[in-house]
Amino acid sequence: MIELQDVYKKYPNGVSAINGIDVRINQGEFVYVVGPSGAGKSTFIKMIYREEVPTSGTITMNGVNLAKLKMKKVPIFRRNLGVVFQDFKLLPRLTVYENVAFALEVIEAQPKVIKKRVMEVLDLVNLKHKIKMLPTELSGGEQQRVSIARSIVNSPKVVIADEPTGNLDPETSWEIMKIFEEINARGTTIVMATHNREIVNTLKHRVIAIEGGKIVRDDERGEYGYEN
Repeated sequence: MIELQDVYKKYPNGVSAINGIDVRINQGEFVYVVGPSGAGKSTFIKMIYREEVPTSGTITMNGVNLAKLKMKKVPIFRRNLGVVFQDFKLLPRLTVYENVAFALEVIEAQPKVIKKRVMEVLDLVNLKHKIKMLPTELSGGEQQRVSIARSIVNSPKVVIADEPTGNLDPETSWEIMKIFEEINARGTTIVMATHNREIVNTLKHRVIAIEGGKIVRDDERGEYGYEN
């Protein structure tokens, strides 16, 4: 469960990115976060995975108050959280297998557990046949699938996706969305910032629209609502 209460975020340069947000996202939901460029979506997303902290207000995820979470405890908090980025953020010198396994190695999982779990998630994203390849040998869509596999290998309760189809062609974007749908069907909460109107309007889920740092719309099975 994710809950924001009276959250504000003002940057040192004076820009107010978030202006009084109250919202609750329940376990197992699939939520799109939409809005025009500069509306505050990225700040909203970054605060949920504790890349940014609010100027005021509280952000609670699974009982943890992120506003008061000490920096040294952030890595431990993120073990129960998966994050998928638009630009993949893979480690270029590691193979597909090694990129995914790394997320388990840092928490000192047993080698047998690592191998079993890595192969399970690579099977889910249909990349078992490319485990020895480097990121540079993969297409953009394949790299994003590795990124997704890495984000879910710890079996997180929540996956945060920041424009995960932004750098992909339409056909590949749909393939990526099928994976997110499967992850959500297994009980994982998905919070996805996106500008993809067709995906939002086709794969119906809750839509939270942010404009000027405020939530202006929160629809259970909403539309994108903007012209791209």
